[in-house]
Amino acid sequence: MPDHRAPLFEQRPAELEVILPEPEHSFRWYEHDYPYPLARWNHHPEFEIHLIRQGSGKLLAGDYIGPFGPGHVAMIGPGLPHDWMADLAPDEYLAGRDVVLQFDGAAWLALRPTLPELAQVQGLFERARRGLAFSGDTARRAAQLLEAIGPARGLKRLALFLELLEALGQAPDTDVLSLASPCYAPTLDARSSERIHQAFEYLHAELTGDLRLSEIARRLNMSEPGFSRFFKRITGHGFVDLMRKLRVQRACRLLLNSELPVTEICFEVGYNNLSNFNRHFRIEMNQTPSEYRRLLAQRATCA
Repeated sequence: MPDHRAPLFEQRPAELEVILPEPEHSFRWYEHDYPYPLARWNHHPEFEIHLIRQGSGKLLAGDYIGPFGPGHVAMIGPGLPHDWMADLAPDEYLAGRDVVLQFDGAAWLALRPTLPELAQVQGLFERARRGLAFSGDTARRAAQLLEAIGPARGLKRLALFLELLEALGQAPDTDVLSLASPCYAPTLDARSSERIHQAFEYLHAELTGDLRLSEIARRLNMSEPGFSRFFKRITGHGFVDLMRKLRVQRACRLLLNSELPVTEICFEVGYNNLSNFNRHFRIEMNQTPSEYRRLLAQRATCA
């Protein structure tokens, strides 16, 4: 049971976490230590399934506050502010505390015309919008699956993910706790939300063209330094850095899913010269586009 509801916590607006797509995967899986820069009061449009391996503290999800400990599993819905705040001694550091899986629920449900079996997860997705904490056999099975997903690749990884959704969706009522209250509505900063929405609309619309920080600052009636500070504060990323990341991720998808030459992909994702494209790709991926494609081909041959 929660300790209490937490309307006062809403006085601090949740930060937007920008979750970058992974070109080789349909969902994002990662593990992190604690403290960790992304472990903060935040929200994002994706669903999140979260495992705590060690440590204890308080989970905040919307207006819910309740305890967590090792083996805790929760599913957080889109736009629901959340944070796992650990009870740490001074200078204490928990290595590998968290396992996190994030995915675009709308994209998965859009596949229902082709894969009608996915209709089975719609109820889980709806209930998870308030946040769900799992216990008992469901939490133990979910933890096993989350750990197995990390090293898995290809269809095995996908099968484990679907098995995880099935396990959570079929959990008995005794194993499931709804978190945020039914009447909960996050008090996000409306002006900042609208500004960041416009910034992302421009970013995605112009990603492959002549995208300029000065233009988006002008559209939002802000100075360039003011917009840069605002964007960094809200998203945790610099605007130019995030533009580079998104362009490189799009290039990775083209390298993976097409036979276009690297020079053509360079222009396709918004770069006007190959050396600049190669340099930015190496910053993000620690290898050149050609090396990345060659390694993909080697993996496919060995699989």
